[in-house]
Amino acid sequence: MGPLGWLLDAQVDVAGSPVLVREIVGNGFGLASAVFGLRRLVWAWPVGMIGNALLFTVFLGGVFATPQAHDLYGQAGRQVFFFSVSVYGWWRWSQHRRRGVDGDRSAVAPRWATGRERLGLLLAAVIGTAAAYPVLAALGSWGPLPDAWILTGSLLATYGMARGWVDFWLIWIAVDAVGVPLLLRGGFYPSAAMYLVYGAFCAWGLVAWWRTSRVARPAPAPIPSTYSEAVA
Repeated sequence: MGPLGWLLDAQVDVAGSPVLVREIVGNGFGLASAVFGLRRLVWAWPVGMIGNALLFTVFLGGVFATPQAHDLYGQAGRQVFFFSVSVYGWWRWSQHRRRGVDGDRSAVAPRWATGRERLGLLLAAVIGTAAAYPVLAALGSWGPLPDAWILTGSLLATYGMARGWVDFWLIWIAVDAVGVPLLLRGGFYPSAAMYLVYGAFCAWGLVAWWRTSRVARPAPAPIPSTYSEAVA
């Protein structure tokens, strides 16, 4: 058996339950991607794409014969969308870095989304979740409603990260809050544990990007104290 075959079939026992090695490895790549994202490095995107490919096979238990009997189509589908959006994010951050906007190695200048952009995110969250729910339910997804939000919220968070919006960390926290109980009920223990780690990590990332956005924000022009200064 080659390395790829071993990765696809290998399992370990965790608390008496079989767990796929590729689920652990895939989540490891996901965590590494989050670390690179926190540091605003382009490597966040290709590393995350490897994790997406591995986790796609994990959440389709009926197709890939995983130990878990549940198919989470929303979780699997989001890996496909992650991969697609990551191509955009990789390109956008690469372009940003080539332009040297920040004068350092970072690939994006964090900022808060505008009021209009936040309204767009809210509408997309409601419409996306409402549209995904009946589709996932018809496909037989286990837990279609939380699965629909996880799918929609994850896509919005990834898009927000590509745009450099500080808000994307808040979306991830909301996704993790729903994802942990769903994954625990489904027996995806490594992914549930990683979601808990992600939640704490996202809080850290939120603070880090928030601080960076404040430093990067241009200082307002001083108000002239005299008429001569104003017309100078």
